[in-house]
Amino acid sequence: MHYVKKYENGFRLIVKKIDGLLSVSAGILVGAGSANESAGENGISHFLEHMMFKGTEKRTAFEISDSIDRIGAQINAFTAKELTCYYVKSTAEHFGEAAEILADLFFCSQYAEEEAEKEKGVVLEEINMEEDSPEDLCLDLLSEAYFGKRGYGRTILGKKENVKRFTREDLFDYVARYYTPDNVVLSVAGNVSFEEAEAIAEQYFLPAFQGRKNRPHSMKEPSFAGGHLFRSKKIEQAHVALCVQGVALGSPEINAVNLANVVFGGGMSSRLFQRIREEMGLAYSVYSYVSQYRNCGVLEVYAGVNPDKRDTAVAAIVREGERFCKEGLTKEEFLRGKEQIKSAFVYGQESAASQMLLYGKSLLFMNEAFDLDRKMAEINAVTEEDVRGVICRYFDFTKAATATVGRAKSPLSL
Repeated sequence: MHYVKKYENGFRLIVKKIDGLLSVSAGILVGAGSANESAGENGISHFLEHMMFKGTEKRTAFEISDSIDRIGAQINAFTAKELTCYYVKSTAEHFGEAAEILADLFFCSQYAEEEAEKEKGVVLEEINMEEDSPEDLCLDLLSEAYFGKRGYGRTILGKKENVKRFTREDLFDYVARYYTPDNVVLSVAGNVSFEEAEAIAEQYFLPAFQGRKNRPHSMKEPSFAGGHLFRSKKIEQAHVALCVQGVALGSPEINAVNLANVVFGGGMSSRLFQRIREEMGLAYSVYSYVSQYRNCGVLEVYAGVNPDKRDTAVAAIVREGERFCKEGLTKEEFLRGKEQIKSAFVYGQESAASQMLLYGKSLLFMNEAFDLDRKMAEINAVTEEDVRGVICRYFDFTKAATATVGRAKSPLSL
């Protein structure tokens, strides 16, 4: 059972009660991430997320951590392309205390200059760490190849030169623009009643929005560059990725696309895994996945291969897409894929943290509560013909944007 409350200032609360749990997860979801940033502020959403933990009006950075540890709770955050989320997990007994700490850092962080200078070093090392993770680097490069150097093509961590020059005033300005009541959802899931969550929201969160004015938050239409990029690195593998158009959140084709993706590259029984790894022995890791945003979506394929077999592997991936488009899927693949995507939602019901994020994102981006029964009915209603239709539209990799990281001296050409 879930409950939703929308306040006059635009702030929204959603509560998902999960019987049988002893814990509660609560998250503050903000509709802002790297896709909202300009070139000069790329990385500020992520840097702000770090700075939220560096001291408030009444707690130092250590006292935030100590307060959480004293009640056996957990606190963390993450930044994505169009979302930043701050969250806590606690026992039901200590939910009120954990929520107060979360509200304190969200509304009362000071972004002290001395803390900012130290944290810049931390974020710069995080950027360096991604440079040592060629798979992550390849997928970031793929976003730029597909979207260009704006919007969804920008990295979440941002540019080093940007991070180095961010000021305290920059952070306050960004908060004023995006951390507004109508762009924030408080999502609570677990062993909690709606009345308890509502009381906490109205004690710690709703009053704190006073003085924050709502502003327009429309996303710019994404650009599609469709390029081929590469980064030369002296590593043992060639990391390759391909990207084509997918569907946005709310698309009537979303369930059919998700099902088709599971069949194509979503698991060990998928066509990509069986052909590229099991039959041809070209990759240890190969998979496809979908990313769905408010006004666009993408379908991406990744593989880590021997550098000498890079072009062979990519050609095999493209051929597998062509075969998928030509042959469609079998009855067995259709039924197996449907059960896989249904079970993913069922398993997620067993995790308070997963439910907090699922219900919060639905309310934030779609302005409606996620409905498991309706989702299951929609998935059950998908037909083989529906899936065959989206395969022909979205699984053609002959014109994909591509990215390569490794010893290659040139980009891929399809």
